[in-house]
Amino acid sequence: MEDLPRIENYNLSDRATVSEFEGYPSNPTPQEYSNEPHDLADTESRRFYLSVTTKFTLSLLIAITWTGLSVGLSVRWLHELAAVTGWAFAIIAIGFIAYVPGFMNAFLISTLLFDRKPPFKRIEHYPSLTVLVAAYNEASAIKDTLTSLTRQDYPGALEILVLNDGSTDKTASVVRKTLKTLPVPANISIRLLDFKRNRGKSAVLNDGLRAASHDLIATVDGDCWVRTDGLTNIVRRMLSDPAGTEAIAGAVMVRNSRINLLTRAQEWDYFHGIAAVKRMQGMYHGTLVAQGAFSLYRRQSLEEVGGWPESVGEDIVVSWALLARGYRIGYAANALAFTNVPEKMRQFALQRKRWSRGLMEAFKLYWPLLFKKRMMTLFIWWNVLFLPLDLVYTFVFIPGLILAMFGYFYIAGPLTLAVLPLSALWNTVIFRIQKDVFYRQDLKVRRNIGGFLFYSLAYSLLMQPVCVWGYVVELMGMRKAWDTK
Repeated sequence: MEDLPRIENYNLSDRATVSEFEGYPSNPTPQEYSNEPHDLADTESRRFYLSVTTKFTLSLLIAITWTGLSVGLSVRWLHELAAVTGWAFAIIAIGFIAYVPGFMNAFLISTLLFDRKPPFKRIEHYPSLTVLVAAYNEASAIKDTLTSLTRQDYPGALEILVLNDGSTDKTASVVRKTLKTLPVPANISIRLLDFKRNRGKSAVLNDGLRAASHDLIATVDGDCWVRTDGLTNIVRRMLSDPAGTEAIAGAVMVRNSRINLLTRAQEWDYFHGIAAVKRMQGMYHGTLVAQGAFSLYRRQSLEEVGGWPESVGEDIVVSWALLARGYRIGYAANALAFTNVPEKMRQFALQRKRWSRGLMEAFKLYWPLLFKKRMMTLFIWWNVLFLPLDLVYTFVFIPGLILAMFGYFYIAGPLTLAVLPLSALWNTVIFRIQKDVFYRQDLKVRRNIGGFLFYSLAYSLLMQPVCVWGYVVELMGMRKAWDTK
């Protein structure tokens, strides 16, 4: 029998007026500055502009040249390792320790340096928008999420559907209490769909899609704080991108970074690693994941691919379903949302395991994407290489570091340091880009030196073995679960 939710509508008469609201949510938001928007794209458009195909070609040539140089410099390293292990092992090991990462970093740096987005189109009328907020046991965070959504400067009609997925805590009661006291503008309507049984995120998102009133659908996690202009900027990006763009990934940053060293390192991962990759993919209209935490979709396309699939990586799989139909997925660097990341090692490991399983799910269903004649196909192959990269890092490079401590430099040694200049350049480039994005949003990058050192030197020692764990459990067909809650 279909699990029918209790649907509760909150009209303007049920809410407090704006003048009755005082203060900010109890958990301070990352946006401690003015909300006046800056148009990053308009400024960028004044600079010299190359076509997307030209940028891709130049970046590819630079990456190939760098890889060739790396091969030439590593001949001695190859011979020394081959003398101990054999040529097959030496080529595979050094290939995935130095050559493949070097190619990726060189292509990424080149793309970011060439990145000049066209200006936003002038939008005379903003279309109506539905925001789906899937929540499971989010009693501690859902109030802040709703507060951020009701403060949006979005000019069009805005419908917010809170999808309570059978929470066992007080999520539903917190939502009801919040909506009775929260000041909400006249263009915003809010409904609570209270499902009594937990069925998983994809199930409630699909129910929300069926209940939605509008043709643009945004998803926001129940523990996110969306910047005041977040919805406006993500819609502007979609309406300004080329025809065929059916989804836009927002820029998700870390909100609770000051908890401990792990959250501080994740702040850099989101600010540097994830943002850089999405910016690169978005430039070639092939962002591989419109993440569930904050993304925008066209309803018709979602319905065309059957909505969100029942999987642990529902956002990855639905994104690849759209790409398989020939659609584009863009990235809005200035559409910011801040999320709470795992604070404990176990939560972090389970989250990254789930992400790895989601990638494997996408490959199982949409492997023909490997043979599409599109620029984004490079990134699909890029993801194919993650499995051997993580395996070599886990079972070859980490043991190599241990051997180096005892004076055996076959795998990790002086020549390994040759990758440091490229890594330093990559970090410098993306930091300047991201700092500029924050500056134009009236935000500043807070000091986090300890987190950066941990992110640079030790983060991969945690993350990549966990990714291997995710690949193995998916290949073995083990039980699928959200895990982190």
